[in-house]
Amino acid sequence: MNEHTNDAEQRIKLLLVDDEEAYVNVLANRFQRRNIETTKTYSGTEALQAMRNHEFDVAVLDLKMEDMDGIEVLKIFKRIDPRMEVIMLTGHGSAEAAKQGIEEGAFDYLMKPCEFNALIQKVREAAENRGK
Repeated sequence: MNEHTNDAEQRIKLLLVDDEEAYVNVLANRFQRRNIETTKTYSGTEALQAMRNHEFDVAVLDLKMEDMDGIEVLKIFKRIDPRMEVIMLTGHGSAEAAKQGIEEGAFDYLMKPCEFNALIQKVREAAENRGK
């Protein structure tokens, strides 16, 4: 598609996982305006299906979802693609779960609601770190 882009300009492929649909849609629009290719999923199950068909550089994963626990989703992500970096979003009072996520291989975590610029910076850092 973009034959003229070099590796430094390669679009980041982002998987967004959160069961708050409005939040996912707003975030996805903001990422896409910054040239980050974003796939929206609204559950852990949907995210795992997306991973079967696509390769992603980074996932932004909510820890608290209706269908699956974020830590469980993270563990499965890491089995499917150990090189994909995962940034967890966690609500207040979930710092312990976030620390567990780091132990399970997550790149980092941010508290919700987080500043979009902080999130985009994390996504870029995670993409640069992918596979190292």
